[in-house]
Amino acid sequence: MANIKSAKKRVLIAEARRVKNAAARSKIRTAIKKYEASLLEASNKEETQALLVAAISLLDKAAQSNLMHRNAVARKKSRMVLKFNKTYAA
Repeated sequence: MANIKSAKKRVLIAEARRVKNAAARSKIRTAIKKYEASLLEASNKEETQALLVAAISLLDKAAQSNLMHRNAVARKKSRMVLKFNKTYAA
């Protein structure tokens, strides 16, 4: 552990941020997995669409807070929407 007071504070802040970011990433992964599981069932379009909107919202928040790069978020959103459209194409 650091000896300087400000360095000790930075260690504590870094750990708090790490925990917060890990929880946010986990929440995003869970939302995407729920959406993809709903896609595989392909039963209720409205329910799947609601899960898609929820996952996209979490991804947008992650990009806004620099948790994930905005291009990575855009790529994930695009792929999710393409899968949705492919599954529920009329």
